[in-house]
Amino acid sequence: MVSSGVLGGGIGERGWVVNAQVRPGYSRMDPERHLAELAEAEGLRGPGVGLMTAAEVDDCTWGEDRGAVALVTTGIGVPTWAAAAAVPPGPYVPGTINILAVVPAPVADAGLVNLLATATEAKVQALLDAGYSCSGTPSDAVCVAVRTPVDGEAADPFGGPRSVWGSRLARAVHRAVLDGAERDRARRREGPGVPHQGPRPDCHRADVLSAGAAGVPGAAGAPGRVTA
Repeated sequence: MVSSGVLGGGIGERGWVVNAQVRPGYSRMDPERHLAELAEAEGLRGPGVGLMTAAEVDDCTWGEDRGAVALVTTGIGVPTWAAAAAVPPGPYVPGTINILAVVPAPVADAGLVNLLATATEAKVQALLDAGYSCSGTPSDAVCVAVRTPVDGEAADPFGGPRSVWGSRLARAVHRAVLDGAERDRARRREGPGVPHQGPRPDCHRADVLSAGAAGVPGAAGAPGRVTA
């Protein structure tokens, strides 16, 4: 995986992903430790990736394109351009766009980094298509997972938007973010919901690529676990 997450970020072999919903105004200064505690409480062992968000993780969205899958939680409380000159004044409004994208093929490290960039480009395109004038929020995170190559197996060196897996991943991310942006807009019109107090059975995906549990057509998958 390659990830910008506070826990397990960078590039390396990872076996699970936790996407934790935290309260607005979250103020703990040790999020890496907090995420590790949450993962341990869920029985997750070995290296993994931890993400945080104030968005509604119960209302995650999925996108799939010929084997590439994207799982997104979307909160657009603070839409901003990456190169904005300054943070505009105003009250804090929670929101983060977290993306987990999975490709069921071995990809070289350079291609893996390129897939992360491609996913981010697709996110921005989806936000513009949803009517937002922004490149994201200040706290967005991305994680891209691919298969670890086995001996004698060639790893795909490419991950750009015109490569085989990059183009598929881009379309999957675009669909999931576009759907998430529209749902987030509707939620904000209705007012804040009541989050549950802890993980429930439907918060778990034993295999992101076999998306049948989420009601979305998927592909035969790579092992792994996601907890929201």
